[in-house]
Amino acid sequence: MNMNSKNILGVKIDEITEYQATELVSEWLKSSEKKYIVTPNIEFIMHAQHDEKFKKTINAADLSIPDSARFNWAITELESKHMIKKLILWPLFFFPKSGLLKKFPVTAGTDLMDALIKEANEKKWSIGLLGGKDEVAKTLKLKLERKYPALEITYANPGGVIDNNGNVLWTEPSVNPTEVEGSLDDARDDNKIKLPKTDLLFVAFGHGKQEKWIVRNREKQPVKVMMGVGGAFDYLSGSIPRAPKAWQKYGFEWLYRLIQQPWRAKRFLSLITFTFLILNTKSKS
Repeated sequence: MNMNSKNILGVKIDEITEYQATELVSEWLKSSEKKYIVTPNIEFIMHAQHDEKFKKTINAADLSIPDSARFNWAITELESKHMIKKLILWPLFFFPKSGLLKKFPVTAGTDLMDALIKEANEKKWSIGLLGGKDEVAKTLKLKLERKYPALEITYANPGGVIDNNGNVLWTEPSVNPTEVEGSLDDARDDNKIKLPKTDLLFVAFGHGKQEKWIVRNREKQPVKVMMGVGGAFDYLSGSIPRAPKAWQKYGFEWLYRLIQQPWRAKRFLSLITFTFLILNTKSKS
């Protein structure tokens, strides 16, 4: 499958729908090649501005899905040649489904994971659940087993403490990373996570950590396709309610999350910085 991609502040975003992504993974699983999927949103792009390793990891991914409705706005602004037009259009950041913006697919990571699990059940793929806070991986496993009794789940574990470079520091999640001797950046022990043979592994260590862990371990683990999924375990397990469909449809899922989790307010400041960077980036067309 040939895909078009866009460059948003140095980060590759593939133009692909949820259905196309599911079909692509299905093709991958017919071969012995190892692949990995990333799910960039605005937070990813802003993180990549000061973490070159993370940026390279995203750009080297076999699939980089468009996990933000606001990419419509960003692409329209980046391809606008005149600053006046850019300024006129900037309020549409808050209305990313406006007909005045370029059309770009939205493929949410949580939705793609859900679709891939359904496909796994139908096509007899095995899946694994690595990461998540507390026991959410095991909670999700139980829920999926009730929904799909025939689904093969090879692994469900929080995986332990992971540092910002994707290194496994300790396999017991109760351990405080500051209590581990040595430099967090230098700690390396890939043998602490041993995975069984698995077709699809969903990794939920949080953005940055999970992608770096995947790149460091995908050739060492008996897994065909790995996908970083962030907080998807929380949503699919029902631990955290997801925004109603209407909020998702009009691009306001971020606001619903903020209402549900006020502590995320600092993280949403990245939205403001993102808009300024886009407005100040000259068109390359």
